[in-house]
Formats: sequence, structure tokens, C-alpha cells
Amino acid sequence: MEKGELDQRLRLVQQADLQGKAVLVRVDHNVVKNGKIKSPYRIEASLGTLYGIAAKGGKPILMTHIGRPRDKKTGNIVCREAESVGPIVQYLAQKLPIKIHAQEFPIDPEKGILHIDSSLTRYISELKEGRLGMIYLPNSRWFQGEQSKGPEREALADELASVADIYVNDAFGSWRPHASTYDIATRLPSFAGSLLQKEIVNLYRVFNPERPFVAVVAGAKYDTKIGPLKALYHKVDHLILGGLIYNAFLSAKYGTHVAGVSEEDRSLARELIEMDRTENKILELPYVVESDIVEGRIEGQYRSIGIEEFKKGKALKYILDTDPRSLNEPGLKDIIGSARTIFVNAVMGLMPIFFEGSEALYRLIASNESAWKLFAGGDTLQELRNLCPKIYLTGLDAPDTYYFTGGGTVLTAIERGSPYHLKPVEALLD
Repeated sequence: MEKGELDQRLRLVQQADLQGKAVLVRVDHNVVKNGKIKSPYRIEASLGTLYGIAAKGGKPILMTHIGRPRDKKTGNIVCREAESVGPIVQYLAQKLPIKIHAQEFPIDPEKGILHIDSSLTRYISELKEGRLGMIYLPNSRWFQGEQSKGPEREALADELASVADIYVNDAFGSWRPHASTYDIATRLPSFAGSLLQKEIVNLYRVFNPERPFVAVVAGAKYDTKIGPLKALYHKVDHLILGGLIYNAFLSAKYGTHVAGVSEEDRSLARELIEMDRTENKILELPYVVESDIVEGRIEGQYRSIGIEEFKKGKALKYILDTDPRSLNEPGLKDIIGSARTIFVNAVMGLMPIFFEGSEALYRLIASNESAWKLFAGGDTLQELRNLCPKIYLTGLDAPDTYYFTGGGTVLTAIERGSPYHLKPVEALLD
């Protein structure tokens, strides 16, 4: 992946003739939880693409997924109002001087939306005639065919293709190949949106970093992180772990039982420990916060402990945060302070009750004014915004800071060696 360049085979929306054409835009507006917008960043980040489409005379039809309405065991789809696109449409209506139509279709109580029926035809005509500025389709995962593998999926892809002339994928955070991110690209002239392009270009700072390169990754389980972590390990000069994956790392390294750490995670952590045996890239945080309970923060039931407690091999309670003192240790502080590239996909503590470790981490990273600072992941950006609002707002416009809209996508691209090995992106290559 060349520095800062897009693969010449990638079809770009700037190259498309959009005048008067209905443009199905797959966005990643997965920002709604319990009927409210958690953070509007992903919506804001997509506005450039929408303005660009409108400037070229395109007529946008938007689609996003929200949450996980499909039951993995039964396959049933429950279309809850709390996972509707309604709040997103309201937000866009306040931001854009246009009339937006939120389309609805009949819902089967177990199978979700079976088909895109003819009720949409009228609104597409109004869109092309200029009486509507935008159409927003229902949550893509409400459609029976979106995550299916059979004829329902083929039918949905065909129906989506029938409502538009052009397809634009701007959903960097939606890397899994579903009907609305992958299959549709085989049925219409398809292009990469401006945001998707921007995300791919900024990924080169992870693939070809200025050194020293420090990565901070935290998470709840190794099963989704171990592959990317092993790939990332080979790229970094130093790796800092947080959350349950750090607890499992310490538990496995020192043979200590830690409450909440599974044997499966300990086993996966041993793979990293073995990798690190000679290179010593993984930095230990010398102080963590141990708590007797996970339900709350009660004085006398939590305490700061040092790594030596793990080395003693005794059983420990729940480890729920990094003690900020860890980040003031000269060695670790100097490593982050002298880094030239810092990648962060990390919330260090159990939020919102144990937040000090995350806040200290973000402030330390922000104090490095010479590094490229790359933040990825919805939770990471949400907590950066909540805990350090001034740093977050400064980063929005700072030339040395970038916020990826999809943390999981970044990690998956790292694991696969290139963003062009993600199926939805691959589908946009000549």
C-alpha cells in the first residue's frame, strides 16, 4: 500500500456521472442506541460525500445498519423502534436544508421486512423530480435478505438494484460482506464514496508508520482481537494492552487467577506472550485497579495494586481499570511522548464507573504534539469525547489527528494486510 495513495483500480464517486440519477448510498450511521444517537460523528463524517453527490446532480437514497436485530440462533429478526433510522433522519433534517422521506415497509413479526415493495416507486419519482431531497431506507438488518445466504439475499440485492442507477459505498465501518455492502456492487455501477476513500488513505499511517510506532488496544475478549493483535504486533515498536485482554495477558504470563478471565482468553493470550518472549514489545502497565465487585464503585471495595501482586501467583478479584500512575511512570511516559505514530483502539476501564485510566491515557497521547494520532472505534471516540471534550474537538480539525469511523474495520484490514482485501472494498475494484 503506497503512502497516501489509493489503488488505481478503485472506482471513485468523483468519476461517476450522477446527473439526475438515483444513487443508493450505503453509509455507516450505526450510531443509535435505545432510540437515541450516541455520537453524531459518523453522520457528520459522511456529509462530505452527500454534498458531493448533490453537487453532481445525484439523488441520494441512504441505507445503514443499526444494532443486531437478528437472533443468531433462530434467525428471527425483531424490528424494534429503538433500532430504527428515525433519530438519524431527524438529525439530518436539522443539518440539511432538504426534505427527507423515511421509507417504511410491512414487517413480518419473525422475518422482518420481506421485500422492497412498489410503495417506494412514488417517492423515487419525487426524488428525481426534485420534490424530495433524500430518501432514507429502513435499517438494512431489518430486511430478511441482508444477512441471509439463500434466495432471500439474492432477492434483496436485486430489489435494491432496481431502485437506483448508481451504488456508492461510503460505509467504512461495515466491512462484512452483506447484501447492501457487497452483493449490490455486482448489480449496479459501483463507486467508493469520499469518506471511504479518506479512511483508506489514512490507513497508510498504520501500514507504513513513522517510527517509533506505538499502538494501544483494549477489549473485552481475545476471540475478535487476537488475529489483528498478532498482525499489529509485527508492525509496532511498542504495544500497550488494556481492558480484559490485558487482564488475561497478565493472568497467563504470571499464572495468576483473575476474576472474570476465561481459560479460553488465557490460552489465546499465551500466543502473544510467546511472540513477545524475544522482542519485548508489549509494555506492562505497573499499576491496575482491583475491585471486589463489578456492579459499582464502593469505597473500601476497590484498590490500586502493583504488578508484583500478579507475580506472587495469588488469586485476584476483578481488574477494572489502569491506575493513572502507570501512565506517569518515566519509561512508559517517555515511550508515548517520543512516538511518531500512535494508534488507539482502547477504553482502559469499565465505563462509566472506572474512567481515570482512559482519561489519563488520552491526555498523555494528546500531549505528544509531534506524533500522528490515530483513534479508531466507536467506544474509543465516545469516551474521548466524554472524558476530554477539548482534546476531542481539537482533534476534529488537527492536521496530525484522524478519527476512523470503524475500529473493527481498521483491525480487520490490519489482519488481512490491506483494506483492499475487505470484500466490500474489493467489490469496488476494476
